[in-house]
Amino acid sequence: MASIGIAILLFSLYSLCEGAPHKNSSSYIGLGSSLSPETHPSSWPSASGLFEFGFYQQGSGFAVGIWLVGEDRNTTVWTANRDDPPLVPSPDNTVQLQLRNDGKLVLTSEQGHEKHIIASATNGSVSSASMLDSGNFVLYNEKHEVIWESFNHPTDTILGGQTLPVGGQLISSLSDDDHSTGRFHLNMQADGNLAMYSAKTENSDIDAYWNPYTAQNMKLYLNATNGVLTLINTTSLEVYDVINGDGDDDLANNPTVYRVTVGVNGVLRVYSHKMGANGTLQAPIIMWSKPEDPCDVRGVCGLNSYCTLSDNQPDCLCLPGSDYADLNRRTMGCLRNYSQPQCAAGGKENTSFYDIFTMENLAWVDTPDFQAKMTMEQCNRSCLEDCNCGAALFHKEGNNCMKQKPPLRYVRRDLTTSTTAFFKVSKLTTITESKNNGSNKPFPVNPPPTVVIRSKKVIVQILVLTLGLIIFSCVALAISGFYIFKMRVLRYKRLTEVNGDLGLADEELTMRVFSYNEMKRATNGFKQELGKGSFGAVYKGALNKGKKLIAVKRLEKLVEEGEREFRAEMQSIGRTHHKNLVRLLGYSAEGSKRLLVYEYMSNGSLADLLFKAEWHPTWDEKVGIAVDVARGLLYLHEECKSHIIHCDIKPQNILMDEFWNAKISDFGLAKLLMPDQTRTFTGIRGTRGYLAPEWHKNTPISVKADVYSFGIVLLELVCCRRNLDVTVRDEEIILSSWVYKCFVSRELHKLTVGGEEVNKKSLENMVKVGLWCIQDEPALRPSMKSVVLMLQGITDISIPPCPTTTSM
Repeated sequence: MASIGIAILLFSLYSLCEGAPHKNSSSYIGLGSSLSPETHPSSWPSASGLFEFGFYQQGSGFAVGIWLVGEDRNTTVWTANRDDPPLVPSPDNTVQLQLRNDGKLVLTSEQGHEKHIIASATNGSVSSASMLDSGNFVLYNEKHEVIWESFNHPTDTILGGQTLPVGGQLISSLSDDDHSTGRFHLNMQADGNLAMYSAKTENSDIDAYWNPYTAQNMKLYLNATNGVLTLINTTSLEVYDVINGDGDDDLANNPTVYRVTVGVNGVLRVYSHKMGANGTLQAPIIMWSKPEDPCDVRGVCGLNSYCTLSDNQPDCLCLPGSDYADLNRRTMGCLRNYSQPQCAAGGKENTSFYDIFTMENLAWVDTPDFQAKMTMEQCNRSCLEDCNCGAALFHKEGNNCMKQKPPLRYVRRDLTTSTTAFFKVSKLTTITESKNNGSNKPFPVNPPPTVVIRSKKVIVQILVLTLGLIIFSCVALAISGFYIFKMRVLRYKRLTEVNGDLGLADEELTMRVFSYNEMKRATNGFKQELGKGSFGAVYKGALNKGKKLIAVKRLEKLVEEGEREFRAEMQSIGRTHHKNLVRLLGYSAEGSKRLLVYEYMSNGSLADLLFKAEWHPTWDEKVGIAVDVARGLLYLHEECKSHIIHCDIKPQNILMDEFWNAKISDFGLAKLLMPDQTRTFTGIRGTRGYLAPEWHKNTPISVKADVYSFGIVLLELVCCRRNLDVTVRDEEIILSSWVYKCFVSRELHKLTVGGEEVNKKSLENMVKVGLWCIQDEPALRPSMKSVVLMLQGITDISIPPCPTTTSM
């Protein structure tokens, strides 16, 4: 103990000697000095170059702080205004850090706003500054006295020779590359406790995951000579206790820098940085860490999840009956994936709704809501019947049963314990163990009980009732068949009359072959162009002396095939009829000239309605359009004779008729387009922004590619904006990412057009359907039949996970 005290005293004298500035030293910083992140100088180094103060890269911008210069990478040890967003310089507005002549260290942001990096000093005005070799950035007055130092305002690190005073704390960074405030903190408390907690807790005993020492008037000190971490009495300056005794006394032969850091996962570590032969610091070595098991950190995994080690790193998995709140941030915890029914009288549970799933070797430290001695079977049954019980933990040693209300916290896998955990899950929810332990074994669901009827009277009644229902059904079917037949006859007559106006014969009811000259006359020499797409331009025309308007598409960039094959393909498309598909009336094929004749859609495309029109459809009209498009795709995927993958679903290919019904165009044409004539990628059919991820992975394309494109269109329909829009704020540029952020934060009102009256439940359902459709994995996307049922409110929609990629 005495040797440690002497070392502390020697280091204190060394620090006092180092504190005086020398104007000939490279660490001297005079008034008027300034830094800029993209021009020299961008930092102020210490005399030896071990430490630098200034701008460092953080994400796409810059932050101000102190870092230790290393051989492989720099190590940030202090950050100013750590929760401010990164600074992004622009050509017009230069970011600058300046020690002004009035003694204030001021940061000028990209917008020209000024912000003080350091609070006003209390011991006189500032005359100079210095970056010391100890890693301490200091300000001096005219008498060369230190009036401010970074050592008194630590963030997540203390360095050798630095103390953490009574009431001080170290707060972890958010990630290794983002040094804003994180989720864990180490407190040197006023009551003498040295303890570590998770953020957003009450700092109670149950929340502390490392609390080794209790003493009055203590401060934490890191010895700069050997890296020993000690507690020192603030009044007598005596060493109270040595926290880690694994010091390194090889300072003379190998200079070393020591630091203590609260890691992003909540583990407190002492690092040593040894000087290499080339005069630069080598990669850090972990000398000591607490807690030794990362899963002992309470709060490393969020609510309803448990911590388990994977390659000695903590991994957070969902407990049975829950799914990740954010699949990309697994530490955020999990949410229950079913709706809880109301409790029966007396707090009894509806046991027919629930089942119990069992897991071994789990432990949690939360205070139980109920605790008693009972057998394992009694513990299982007690939780199942208790309306307030979400899980129960049974200790086999002592037959102790502890019941817990949801949500559960501080849960971890512990192979040293002999415990069995019982989790209450819904029988109606499809849950697999793959989310927890990699198995595909489903959770057990009890079969319904078998009912045996023995009474003859009841059997006779059942037979009579069954026979009556059969007779009634037959009569109803006969009457329905008769009326259906009559309706079809009438419809056939009407179609005959309509097609007679077009000059179609009965045998050509669904398709007519036109000559090229007929179409040239009908379009007045292809004079009025309606638009242009992937397959060519579309022109307005008229038949039967202008009485019947048509749209003529002149095909370009087609695969080279014979006229017979083209006619066969057109006949196949012509047999595809649905009220939500633009009807193909005929075609023309003469030599290399290919024309398609469609019914005329008087109200343009959905793209015009959403992105160009002065007014937007009402919410009920949006829902109707979404259902129309979904029904059209369902017909193409499952109901027509030859199943069709559209490959280019986008607002431009969704047209509106005179009654504002949505219809899909250009179906069945994808295989006609030449592979080397697409807009974006060789071999890819479709349009940039609506392409499913599998187009880029050289994997087989299925109908789920259309489902992905429909999901993008659905989100555009909800928000009345394009999927990619560079005119909005950075976080809103990619629509799908912004929609998911608003969904997770329950701020869906931000997605709607200002002043629009929206049914909140309907809006949430539309967004959930859209997010399910744009999942990265095709297997996760629903079929169009499921989409139609969800949009109509017939089936419930579960919480979608975050889409992992966005098609560009």
